[in-house]
Amino acid sequence: MATASGETDAEFRARIRDWLATNLSGEFAALRGAGGPGREHEFFDERVAWERHLAAAGLNCIGWPAENGGGGASIAQQVIFHEEYARAGAPAKVSHLGQELLGPTLIAFGTEEQKARFLPAIRDVRELWCQGYSEPGAGSDLANVSTTARLEGDEWVVSGQKVWTSLAHVADWCFVVARTEPGSARHRGLSYLLVPMDQPGVEVRPIVQLTGTSEFNEVFFDGARTAAANVVGEPGEGWRVAMGTLAFERGVATLGQQIGFRREVQALTDLALDTGAAERPEVADALRRAWTELDVMRAHALRTLGSAETGTAEVAKLLWANWHRRLGEIAMTVRGAAGLLADGTGSGASGSVDLDDWQRLYLFTRADTIYGGSNEIQRNILAERVLGLPREARP
Repeated sequence: MATASGETDAEFRARIRDWLATNLSGEFAALRGAGGPGREHEFFDERVAWERHLAAAGLNCIGWPAENGGGGASIAQQVIFHEEYARAGAPAKVSHLGQELLGPTLIAFGTEEQKARFLPAIRDVRELWCQGYSEPGAGSDLANVSTTARLEGDEWVVSGQKVWTSLAHVADWCFVVARTEPGSARHRGLSYLLVPMDQPGVEVRPIVQLTGTSEFNEVFFDGARTAAANVVGEPGEGWRVAMGTLAFERGVATLGQQIGFRREVQALTDLALDTGAAERPEVADALRRAWTELDVMRAHALRTLGSAETGTAEVAKLLWANWHRRLGEIAMTVRGAAGLLADGTGSGASGSVDLDDWQRLYLFTRADTIYGGSNEIQRNILAERVLGLPREARP
């Protein structure tokens, strides 16, 4: 079911919508709405099976070029797919980091051997990936990476610590930014390595979040090894490759993300109307603002789709992260005192409480303005690279 030659966008949308309606049934019916931030523990094995079902139908990696095993879909068709996927309530993808980040990075910067080795396994969901960027001293400031890798014969030997590594506990591989030139500083001397996780010298420690779930992890590399050929781009070019990955991170999938946002704000509006909270001026004003800002986000995403202009991704991140955090706050205002209570039966993911959807939204969105590049870093980039203001003092 790869993109058909000559198929109009309307025909493509109808085909995707019909396929999802037919296939999100039977064994997959329970997966509607499952997974996503704060809920990655839900139906994990079943979601892997669902993604392999998508792959068998040719509906994974539809934006990759056909020569790389993808669907060769246009930008418009990729937007349509992500919108329809979200509208259908299809489960969040466990292979997002491989399909949406590493795959396009390998297509842009990888060797033919790397593409042949890794792309089919990503597309078919036979290997899962995690992202080894953030460190205790280098969160949003990626250029401050201190994890090192040295070349010994035909292998890189990696030592250091990564943190906030999503899904590292289930990943087969990690794409790691490491310092490979001793004495180098900032963005110089970094390399982008592909490192297997199942080996001596790799330890994963889950980090328990406010929601009680543990999809983030610390990862410790202590002499972990990977083949010398598993460097993407040339050694020392890791900054350029890593920035390419971050650009792919905020691509067309964000429009599907906004469909999910729209579903959340609609459900919250319905709750406010049902409970009478919408009659309070501050709640009504907050909901009107949320709807308006959601339309602004969509207009910005459509206007800048495919743009490589500096600042585009940073503005998009600031828009959705702050909006989503405020939505969690509105939810708690709508819930009132009831929002402070959680089920203490011990059946929740944390082993202590069960959170409802609004409590989970409020707690997890505290992180939205931090992960993937904090608000402060996004604003620094805009100030320095777009507005030309003086650089912030750095140690």
